[in-house]
Amino acid sequence: MTEKTRELKGANMDIDLIPSDKVEWKMDECPWNVAEKTIEHKCAVKDVSLCKYFRGIKKPDTIICTFQQEKEK
Repeated sequence: MTEKTRELKGANMDIDLIPSDKVEWKMDECPWNVAEKTIEHKCAVKDVSLCKYFRGIKKPDTIICTFQQEKEK
């Protein structure tokens, strides 16, 4: 597996990257949720925890995430 750093749009600092019709901005989906067909992964839960793949925030609202991908053959 190789590690790929991703920049994901849609941060709201109570960060879950689970797109919703209730938000007006473009929001990418969590690549871990897509790969695992779940909605369990959240980048951050306010005052509780950070996802182990979370690497930070880039202004104004982009999440930096380390998503592992299989090496291309």
